[in-house]
Amino acid sequence: MDSYIDLKDIVTEELKHVDLDRVNVTCSPPDVEPQRQYYFMAKCRQIVKSESERLGRPLYACIQTFGCQMNARDSEKLLGILTQIGYVSTQEESEADFVIYNTCTVRDNANQRVYGRLGFLNSLKRQRPHLKIALCGCMMQEQTVIDKIRKSYRFVDLIFGTHNLFKFAQLLLTMFENRDMIVDIWQETDQIVEELPVNRKYPYKSGINIMFGCNNFCSYCIVPYVRGRERSRDPQEIVQEIRQLVADGVVEVMLLGQNVNSYGKNLDEPITFAQLLSKVEQIDGLKRIRFMTSHPRDLSDELIEVMKNSKKICRHLHLPVQAGSDRILQAMNRRYTKAQYLALVDKIRAAMPDIALTTDIIVGFPGETPEDVEETIDVVRRVQYDNAFTFIYSKRTGTPASVMENQVPEDVVREGFDRLLKEVQDTAKRRAALLQGQVMEALVEEVNEQDASLMTGRLSNNMLVHFPAPATLIGQLVQVSLDTCHGFYYTGHIIS
Repeated sequence: MDSYIDLKDIVTEELKHVDLDRVNVTCSPPDVEPQRQYYFMAKCRQIVKSESERLGRPLYACIQTFGCQMNARDSEKLLGILTQIGYVSTQEESEADFVIYNTCTVRDNANQRVYGRLGFLNSLKRQRPHLKIALCGCMMQEQTVIDKIRKSYRFVDLIFGTHNLFKFAQLLLTMFENRDMIVDIWQETDQIVEELPVNRKYPYKSGINIMFGCNNFCSYCIVPYVRGRERSRDPQEIVQEIRQLVADGVVEVMLLGQNVNSYGKNLDEPITFAQLLSKVEQIDGLKRIRFMTSHPRDLSDELIEVMKNSKKICRHLHLPVQAGSDRILQAMNRRYTKAQYLALVDKIRAAMPDIALTTDIIVGFPGETPEDVEETIDVVRRVQYDNAFTFIYSKRTGTPASVMENQVPEDVVREGFDRLLKEVQDTAKRRAALLQGQVMEALVEEVNEQDASLMTGRLSNNMLVHFPAPATLIGQLVQVSLDTCHGFYYTGHIIS
């Protein structure tokens, strides 16, 4: 037993280097996090190893991610833990021994996709009774969803939400040791537990959670109810995590939060988002910084100044407008007017003429008229967005907007949506064409999906360019001539 490791004696910084096969699991688990989760990882690893030996092959795990970049980052954490305990990652649900759906609930069609996929998993589990199925993410924070799954999808083994994702290893052990459905949903938490294994999708770039939750309570949005109130991570922990990522080969980071502009307000020693960016900027070896999402109401002059003077912050800002009508903006509880939004855009463009602006827009909010849609189209014309993500309003139970009168008829919504979409597409194409013939820096991201002789790179403004190059350049920054604009992407060649 002398060669065994007692996790109670291990400091957090050393946990990721601990050999789980040597952890003493005969003692009680540590009381503190994340040491406690590494203890449960070690116990799960023994179970997975035993099952793998019984089957004479590795166990495979498949994670399907629905939703935003924060969900994608959460899935990397889940996969990191699964890899540590002995699972091998696969993209094929049909060959997996464990399938996880990391769900989104921003729009109803995301929920319906999950229910549809569960029907497939049910048939799969009949063929392979040992298959384990877990559901997590924002959708699981809704009580109506939990009730429906308990009633109609009783073959699901594990359900957990957004607040206790760090407990995944502990929940896995409970699942392994029980045959009944395990449901563990927290309504809120003030805990932030990082320093857990992460299996990144890309070796050269990574998302970083800097905060969780949202305090804005836009009337159409379910996020504050499923992600909770704002909680910011300690800036030194963020900086240290990024330093570790850079040492591991990362050149670009994406700082993630539901509203990054309000970062730091709830810390014992408050700090602004602009101040955090300045700290991140100083990290040696880091080449690019991105962030999202920014609420227009909280975007400060200080942040604009930091972006303007930065050599690392990408020239791209996602600034959701949602609507152009003051009446609809007020009903949405966005807390700015059309004029205030346009004035903010003018200020940003004056400081950074080369900035690429993208946005989110909702059509069909309760009470919206064709005249209101025209106000939104007017914003698109005046801002000249480089791209816009347009959505048809989706009623989310539990939000104030879901019980508002004057829900807009579907045919009226569709007509307004089509008019808006045409304006967005035409504007974006014109914006993209302005860069044709220029030379810009691109991060080489991957082999082109349609043509293996081409690489796909991402510009600072977030647009893609495809060009001939060897795969050995993946993860490097190169100068690329933007020879031809194809509307929403470019083709070009490397300038040596």
